[in-house]
Amino acid sequence: MRKIDKIIVHCSATIEGANIKTETIRQWHLKKNWKDIGYHYVVELDGSIGVGRLESIIGAHSKGQNRSSIGICYIGGLDSSRKPKDTLRGRQMGSMSNLLKDLMTRYPDATLHGHNEFSNKACPSFNVQDKFNHILK
Repeated sequence: MRKIDKIIVHCSATIEGANIKTETIRQWHLKKNWKDIGYHYVVELDGSIGVGRLESIIGAHSKGQNRSSIGICYIGGLDSSRKPKDTLRGRQMGSMSNLLKDLMTRYPDATLHGHNEFSNKACPSFNVQDKFNHILK
């Protein structure tokens, strides 16, 4: 089993409301000649959680951090002008919170991060610690 010390939240960098599915992202990543989808989980618009790579397999979601992290992507992250926007709401937010609680319980030494902490990107388009401080307490 891999040692997990980080859980990293991403967005799909798609326009708010675009109903992108886990399999669509998998196809995008396979077209880049990746082995599989880079994320371990995808939180879809309706709140369903798509499974990407198994947790036992190193992800491909955050350069330099993949070996010891779990990557979660939520669908959205951009407004209609393609500018960064926190679009995580409703069922999606509830599912993300529940998934993060579960992962933080199973990996109690892990810390929670946004992709933007490791890359010069807006992703996930919000401050993860601020948004999920209720989980971190």
